[in-house]
Amino acid sequence: MKYSEIAPPAFLKNQVRYFWTLESDGSGDSPVIFRPLADGCPGLMYHRSTDGSLSQFDKKLPEIFVYGQTTGPTEVRSSSSFRTTGVVFFPQALKTIFGLDADMLTNSCADVSWLAEKHHPLSEQLFDAKSAQDEISMLASGLFSFQKRNNVSDNAVISYAVSEIIKSKGVLSFKDLLKNMQLSERTFERRFRQWIGVSPKLFARICQFQSALNQMKNNDFSKLSDIAFENDYADQSHFIRSFKEFSGFSPFQYQKQSGDVAKNFLAIL
Repeated sequence: MKYSEIAPPAFLKNQVRYFWTLESDGSGDSPVIFRPLADGCPGLMYHRSTDGSLSQFDKKLPEIFVYGQTTGPTEVRSSSSFRTTGVVFFPQALKTIFGLDADMLTNSCADVSWLAEKHHPLSEQLFDAKSAQDEISMLASGLFSFQKRNNVSDNAVISYAVSEIIKSKGVLSFKDLLKNMQLSERTFERRFRQWIGVSPKLFARICQFQSALNQMKNNDFSKLSDIAFENDYADQSHFIRSFKEFSGFSPFQYQKQSGDVAKNFLAIL
């Protein structure tokens, strides 16, 4: 499979982490099973395949859809021949681009045609695209149009909290964080769920998982207990349970898989 990662244009750099494309080699007749991994970010996918569909647990997904936070194992299936163009957003983007409360789409997705409310012919434009680069240009233009129409600015308090959690790799004192923001725990959690889609503590655990996952991908360890210790898990058993909760695999099972075909996108061929 061919994977590419593309930086966003300047006018989307605060909302989009990167665009990506994934294209199969077209060999074989068996479907491809993908396992998205929790990464703390919502996103968008535009998928074309020989049978015209992408499915999740036997439920057909829209051709182009926006998805929210993923907090546990899930599977999506495609035919063996496909091309997908995706967008990985920063955590607040469902609110700032689409005007959505992020918790509406946690572990779920929405057809972009529904979100557009017929104000933007994005689906029709993408149908006529001649290349992946054309698709990315059209998506960037469409996202900017959504953002201008919804006109929602970043929430400075939530941006600060997200930044501190990511910077600490999920390991920080929430008591100190609340004190710095001068918010009650209840108010902070309500706002965080609205803007990010999950509780602050669950988001922190996902960041901690991602830090451990990156260490494993980089082969920067001698034994699993090294990863557990360096990422502040209570012990190796706690690390293994957390890893399985977010990926569906134990660390050992994950290492035996075919590998990521895209960032946080495992394919089981």
